[in-house]
Amino acid sequence: MGTPPRSQPRPIRLGPRSTAALVLVSAVGVVAFGWPFLAPPASQLNAHAQDAPWLFAGLLALLVAVVAATISESGLGPKAVAMLGVLAATGAALRPIGAGTAGIEPMFFLLVLSGRVLGPGFGFVLGSLTMFASALLTGGVGPWMPFQMLAMGWFTMGAGLLPGPDRLRGRGELVLLAAYGLLAAFAYGTVMNLAGWPFMGALASNIAFDPHAAVPANLARFVAYCTATSLGWDLGRAVCTVALTLALGPTLLRALRRATRRAAFEAAATFDAPVG
Repeated sequence: MGTPPRSQPRPIRLGPRSTAALVLVSAVGVVAFGWPFLAPPASQLNAHAQDAPWLFAGLLALLVAVVAATISESGLGPKAVAMLGVLAATGAALRPIGAGTAGIEPMFFLLVLSGRVLGPGFGFVLGSLTMFASALLTGGVGPWMPFQMLAMGWFTMGAGLLPGPDRLRGRGELVLLAAYGLLAAFAYGTVMNLAGWPFMGALASNIAFDPHAAVPANLARFVAYCTATSLGWDLGRAVCTVALTLALGPTLLRALRRATRRAAFEAAATFDAPVG
């Protein structure tokens, strides 16, 4: 009989406060991304279609609050902070490698595997922090940055919520992670399209958001917008994520699990009683 797989420690666990904060930010995020389909044509929000994305960029403050609440509640130790910093810096450094090259973005595969090993709480913090650091590194700071941070937090947290984190290993786990990376890569591109679509205005009238049109008409415009502007990029991101997951996944998963066990994030400090 083989030795059963050891349970993997998780540096950041989702406690009640951090869970509530994540739910709040996610709910606001759904509205921030989906308001073109949620607001009636005659609403005041649609009347300010060009201003709404800037207003929703205030999500950045909520994201920072979520990160702070998660870290403070979990009692994140220095070893976990160090791993968070290393992984975020590595992801931020990987992002510019494929900039402008058909969606070749190796950062996504790293975040999928990190979220899987380190859990959803750590994953959300890591995804948001990585996108923030990469924006500073590449000069990509703007009203879209809070949306990218939230979307990447969701992306990485989702990997930590996949089933069988302690028991599923080997080829089955790689296939699961590759399938998740494939779907999540397209999902990330789609939600980020939602963030930028209302900015188009009259630049491309046949696919731009029309604040006076009904939901079905705007949905058709949005599908045409995604097909025309990002389908190839999203496909490249998905293929790159799947290929790197299958090729490098076993090695990186072992390295992450070994580092997590050796760091003993959740090991409680113990003190021996004095002798005599």
